[in-house]
Amino acid sequence: MSAGAGGVATAARLAKAGFDVTVFEKNDFIGGRCSLLHYEGYRFDQGSSLLLLPGLFKETFNDLGTSLEAEGVHLLKCEPNYNIWFDDGESFELSTDVAHMKLEVEKWEGKDGFERYLAFLQEAHRHYEISVAQVLKKNFTSLLSMARPAFLRHLFPLHPFESIYSRSSKYFWTERLRRVFTFGSMYMGMSPFDAPGTYSLLQYTEQAEGIWYPRGGFHMTVAALVKIGERLGVKYRLSTSVSSVKLDSTGKRATGVTLENGEIVSADVVIVNADLVYAYTNLLPQTSHSRALQKRSTSCSSISFYWAMDRKISELTTHNVFLAEQYRESFDEIFKQGLMPKEASFYLHVPSRTDPTAAPEGKDAIAVLVPVGHMLDENQGTGRKSLDERREQDWDAMVSRARQMVMATVEARTGARDLQGALVKEIVNTPQRWKDAFNLDKGAILGLSHSFFNVLCFRPKTKHPSIERLHFVGASTHPGTGVPIVLAGAKLTSDQVLESFGMKKPWDEYGKGKKEVREIDRVHTLPLLSNIHIAVLVLMFIFGIYAYGLMLER
Repeated sequence: MSAGAGGVATAARLAKAGFDVTVFEKNDFIGGRCSLLHYEGYRFDQGSSLLLLPGLFKETFNDLGTSLEAEGVHLLKCEPNYNIWFDDGESFELSTDVAHMKLEVEKWEGKDGFERYLAFLQEAHRHYEISVAQVLKKNFTSLLSMARPAFLRHLFPLHPFESIYSRSSKYFWTERLRRVFTFGSMYMGMSPFDAPGTYSLLQYTEQAEGIWYPRGGFHMTVAALVKIGERLGVKYRLSTSVSSVKLDSTGKRATGVTLENGEIVSADVVIVNADLVYAYTNLLPQTSHSRALQKRSTSCSSISFYWAMDRKISELTTHNVFLAEQYRESFDEIFKQGLMPKEASFYLHVPSRTDPTAAPEGKDAIAVLVPVGHMLDENQGTGRKSLDERREQDWDAMVSRARQMVMATVEARTGARDLQGALVKEIVNTPQRWKDAFNLDKGAILGLSHSFFNVLCFRPKTKHPSIERLHFVGASTHPGTGVPIVLAGAKLTSDQVLESFGMKKPWDEYGKGKKEVREIDRVHTLPLLSNIHIAVLVLMFIFGIYAYGLMLER
């Protein structure tokens, strides 16, 4: 169910393994939040616009016997990574160019600051490599999964009990750079003051591997997976809503799905890529487990603007981040009070800067993501002090205020002029729209939160705890949110399904052949010490024996 990134990847994998796969999608387009919006030659990424962790994308395509390039997905490198704009008129340019980063960091924290930056990257590198090997590529089916020695010995080096902000503060001593290297937690739908320190891996992948953009839009990666699946026999039924998962007479085994039109489709196994909380609440019988899921902390939502401009806004680069002056307070308003901040930090993407096909010649397509609190149900929000419009979540009023705030901020900080006058078309997504279009619980755009007790074995499992042949893939199940993470999850879920049927995993055969290593490329662990070090140690040893002999004579 659902043709989001996780759904189409899992469909292709299971078809590769020999399954006859049908995907049901409620919308008339594929990709879910990784879909596109169009207007008279302008193209907008509705959701994801940064391709990070490129290795996970390459692995997915390689496992399916192909490659990104072979499927027509051409990645464009975004350089610089971001321009970060501050309220005092200053800016910071994040880049994969080490020489450029040296200049940027030393401008604010001197030469010692650059040394600390390198130490930060070293720690973030460990977070990244350990997380990929021990979290993203491993399933956590129970508490015992965390007791694996290979994982347990790395638990504290991952710094899951400290926030990104507190870890970064050990390396960056100015508030400016602490903000530069922590705002990325927004991509997990979390405040940098709450997100576990582990997630500095996001800053690492951006700095070490770069930010990429598929020519034609992020959706190209999902569309390529759909094409691969269709070649393998996957059938897609669009504009087809599922009303429930069909269970056997015991209620302990999934046997198919019931569509909204009453049609019953039988199946040997059911994979749910719909929003997990929505699925447990609306597609399955209510249980204490499903009710508990509704109470779990969730990520934020967003007011997202998609603007067709009648000219280029040359002051903007591809990726721009505008940070609120009251940095911590703005996140508290979103995540602790569920509101739209008085002054928000926001992300602005100009795809036409990297990929000219995103807008007509001489014009720009702009997408703006303003993080806001998720929707409040009738049992939430009491006792929260805020403006009336925010307490009642009047989205029309908040959209108007957000638009005014974004345009005024961009103009004041970058020198751009008359954005409103250049605007020829606006499309808006609000939390209500996210909920209605994609069945996102509370309109939370990134699913469940990623606090420590919402990840690993504490996160909803890739298999239903009591119903056989019912599995899950997507942002709110293990390993978590974000397209590359969901692609890793698709492999875990597919592996689990194949194991339950006693079937081989075809991708296990790829890359098994041993590669010949030339002598010049062999890894040598010795000498650990230079000849001088060895000579000094020998002399110290001789002196020690001589001193011991003198002591005995006395």
